[in-house]
Amino acid sequence: MTERTTAREHVAAWMEKYQAAWTSNKPEDIRALYTEDARYETRPHDPQAWQRQDGIVDGWLAARDEPGDWTFSWELLGTDGDTAFIQGVTTYSGERPTYDNLWVLRLDQSGRASAFTEWFMERP
Repeated sequence: MTERTTAREHVAAWMEKYQAAWTSNKPEDIRALYTEDARYETRPHDPQAWQRQDGIVDGWLAARDEPGDWTFSWELLGTDGDTAFIQGVTTYSGERPTYDNLWVLRLDQSGRASAFTEWFMERP
């Protein structure tokens, strides 16, 4: 990315598509979020990161949430070049916990993620 504002320009649309994929769990929706060579880390320095589109789809579907079992809210904390920093809250239905999330998202020129790292912590 050549402009510092590019991540900022793409992040809202990417987040909308992410939540749609989270709801649908359709492989094509998940795949569309990421570049072919993307890396998805479910924690920083993840030794078992989901790699490439097919690996991300496989990992996502193995850990999927069902539609209607969760709500999610988010706020853009800031951007730096191609990187966006997002704070979120995931609330699950029933007796399941609520999580605070911090995401680091790297976007390419087309608005697709080349790298995604998440931190999540259960609320007490």
